[in-house]
Amino acid sequence: MNTKFITRTAILLAITLIFQFLKMPQLITGSIVNAMLLIAAGTVGMWSGVTIGLLTPVIAFLVGIMGFPLMIPFIMVGNGLYVMLFSTQKNKVIGMIIGAVVKFIWLALSVKYIMQLFNVKVPLKIVQAFTTPQLITALIGGTLGIIIIALLENYFKKAKEQ
Repeated sequence: MNTKFITRTAILLAITLIFQFLKMPQLITGSIVNAMLLIAAGTVGMWSGVTIGLLTPVIAFLVGIMGFPLMIPFIMVGNGLYVMLFSTQKNKVIGMIIGAVVKFIWLALSVKYIMQLFNVKVPLKIVQAFTTPQLITALIGGTLGIIIIALLENYFKKAKEQ
């Protein structure tokens, strides 16, 4: 890892955490976090997005934003899948859509079935938060992320020309 990667990832993680701390509705916070995951992946690299995706649920729990810690590993995997599928596709829109759908399916299966295999009773409020809203926030955030990546690439391209 080089200094540029660490610095940029840390800055993007800090921005993501600021939005988490604002405790806005799930639609807004989730969309922004998903956008930041893709912005990190699209501007710094896949492992930057994965790193942020792994750290945000842990930090959210540690600071009291998330109250159901058993979901942390499932969120981490979902975020990782979202970023990796986005990053490995040549067409970023298709990568984002595939990533969003896979993340949604993973999280929905996690709260509805996987946790039940371990006799974990998942509160209805948690089930509701980790099903359809996850698809919606991943698609909204992904769209926003792709737009911001394009704007940043355009900005940096023009800055280099001057």
